[in-house]
Amino acid sequence: MIVILKKDAQKAKIDSLLQTIDALGLKTHYSQGDETTIIGLIGDTSKVDTDSLLANEIVSDVRRISEPYKAANRRFHPEDTVVDVGGVKIGQGFFSIIAGPCSIESEAQLTTIAKSVKQSGAAFLRGGAFKPRTSPYSFQGMENDGLKLLLAAKKMTGLPIVTEIMSETQIEDFEDVDVLQVGARNMQNFRLLKELGKTRKPILLKRGLSSTIEEFLMSAEYIMAGGNPNVILCERGIRTFETMVRNTLDISAVPLLKRQSHLPVVIDPSHAAGIAWMVEPLSRAAIAAGADGLMIEVHNNPKEALCDGAQSLTPESFDALMGQVAARAAFEGKVMSRHG
Repeated sequence: MIVILKKDAQKAKIDSLLQTIDALGLKTHYSQGDETTIIGLIGDTSKVDTDSLLANEIVSDVRRISEPYKAANRRFHPEDTVVDVGGVKIGQGFFSIIAGPCSIESEAQLTTIAKSVKQSGAAFLRGGAFKPRTSPYSFQGMENDGLKLLLAAKKMTGLPIVTEIMSETQIEDFEDVDVLQVGARNMQNFRLLKELGKTRKPILLKRGLSSTIEEFLMSAEYIMAGGNPNVILCERGIRTFETMVRNTLDISAVPLLKRQSHLPVVIDPSHAAGIAWMVEPLSRAAIAAGADGLMIEVHNNPKEALCDGAQSLTPESFDALMGQVAARAAFEGKVMSRHG
């Protein structure tokens, strides 16, 4: 349920209304926009007397939200959410590039790529320390050693870092990581999502391989219901009958998510097709569709990569792509976010 307030509502009367709602055992979310101020009610709203709320002199309207996701719903929060990571912003016109290797393989490899993507204009450094793989015989990542290398690269470049967390038991180990990534295979790991909701860390939530948009938003809801509003949605392609690409990029998810939710939406064109030469046209499509950023895999030697080399750009290719991305983002009225 949402309560829409009148423009001239006084703070004292708003506070009184919030206390009345809190007394019903409901959580409230106060959202003040340029045009509209809304109080979102979370919990069992069946006990709420709508007529009594409408009789309040500062209330303009009361509406029930039929969708099962409440906190992630745009009707609950009309203004776009901006996730701020140490001054680097994603959302509401701020466009960010997350770049780096799929998997951390060595100090030399990560250092080379980190310096390169920063010089090209990336706002975040990504790198997989823990790698969930379909086969138990595939490279699983350097794990904690890889995490240490990623933190060292963060110190060297100053770039905020993004890496995947696999379990709620790892949260303490990821204390110095700037953005915690929940991978497609963990999108419905509800124990993990609940624990991430107790943190205030920005969470990059990837859509599951065969998940609907509603399921995707409900996973975001798990995090937000725990009290963490800093969620970034990532469309990374879904599993279809097509075999010529690794996944099928659901470009329609971008405008749909932007309409249904206020959360920032990032596209991962690397995983979407699994083919390096397709990253550039899919990036163009993502910007045109209204995405708030891109997550791109870069490797200094893709042919020798231990993980997903076929979809990784070389530093030179990434640098060329960044020129196109900056121009197209500017054409769409977006501001490129950069560290520092």
